[in-house]
Amino acid sequence: MYLPTIDLALMVDSIPFLLSGLGYTLGISLTAFVFGNILGVLLTVLGFVPLRAVKLFVRLYLSFLRGTPALVLLFLLYFGLPYQLNAVVAAIICFSLTSSAFIGEIYRGSIAGVNAGQWDAAYALGNRFFPTMRYIILPQAVRISIPALSNVAMDLLKGTSLAAMITVPDIFQKAKIIGGRTFDYLSMYILVALIYWLLCIGIGRLQHQLERYFQQKYR
Repeated sequence: MYLPTIDLALMVDSIPFLLSGLGYTLGISLTAFVFGNILGVLLTVLGFVPLRAVKLFVRLYLSFLRGTPALVLLFLLYFGLPYQLNAVVAAIICFSLTSSAFIGEIYRGSIAGVNAGQWDAAYALGNRFFPTMRYIILPQAVRISIPALSNVAMDLLKGTSLAAMITVPDIFQKAKIIGGRTFDYLSMYILVALIYWLLCIGIGRLQHQLERYFQQKYR
């Protein structure tokens, strides 16, 4: 009976080739996280606009993107449009849209966690909605949302592995190439899992640093 084995020598020799795709993995995830935050904040603010049509649009947007698999949206953007997008561009758009829906809900919940009396105090001082949201409420909401946002960042980082399905040469695609050449997918997938794990540990450390920073700033 065949027993799969782990080829440590192959794993070590393959590290430079896999890391050559790291720029795509980090670049796509970071860009999507930035755009996802921008869209998420915009959705959150629009959710407070007292117009029924705007609120309905926000609810439909959040519902659709939270309920649609990222792989389906990725294939739709890359294969389903009348013209073909660049694979990296399609991946960035896909992950920006999907992350924005979750980030928007995170910010909405974080804003709800800010003491309601601060809205009243700001309005009593003559501030309007948008300055109050920008300068008073959102900074506090960001502090509250750091743990949840770090989870989104980790999910984005891991989710970029789906971009290999549309030929983006990220670390997962590199692992598939070596696995196909050596017929040792087990070793390659274990190696790429370890790389993703280490990257997520880095995000976790950054999360703790930000939490300590805000605790010292607002205590």
